[in-house]
Amino acid sequence: MSEELFFPVVETERLTLKPLVIDDSDSLLEIFSDPEVMRYWNTAPWATIQDSLDFINESNSSMQRQESLVLGVYLNSTGELAGKCMLFSYDKESKRAEIGFGLGRSFWGKGYIREAGEALIQYGFNSLGLRRIEAEIDPDNQSSAKALEKLGFSREGLLRQRWEVNGIVSDSALYGRLVSDHPAQHNQAMHATSA
Repeated sequence: MSEELFFPVVETERLTLKPLVIDDSDSLLEIFSDPEVMRYWNTAPWATIQDSLDFINESNSSMQRQESLVLGVYLNSTGELAGKCMLFSYDKESKRAEIGFGLGRSFWGKGYIREAGEALIQYGFNSLGLRRIEAEIDPDNQSSAKALEKLGFSREGLLRQRWEVNGIVSDSALYGRLVSDHPAQHNQAMHATSA
């Protein structure tokens, strides 16, 4: 599998998904220091620009090691960074990965998760050869549950008391989507190239 597969540029009607760069650090910090954005994450809100720089550097290192795909979600109309989407916990032999998203609050409710999500899912199935994509969310996170269901994921189980962050214990709802669950549909026109 070539390294270029882990540094793609994926375009949809309104969005471009591509690797994050150091210039994104201020925008990332603004998004992920927001307690509302981080409400259901298993980490605390980011506090400093170093959190952003560390995330960008670790993301690029993990992509070079072909362990994950971490892409910024950019608006085609303005070039603005709206958030990030990821395929992580990549297991080449088992042909599976976990999916995750994070968008700035001002970008919620516009259908960007569905658009970016389907593009990322299709990239995972068609370019990385995945058979299964999983998601793990806090069961109280109804917005993420609805987004996953719209993306064709099925709720498969519940892991009780899975996480503890800042003294708060929470469960995890597990979701999955198989390449065989849906014919390869393109809800949005999608074009992928290597960076």
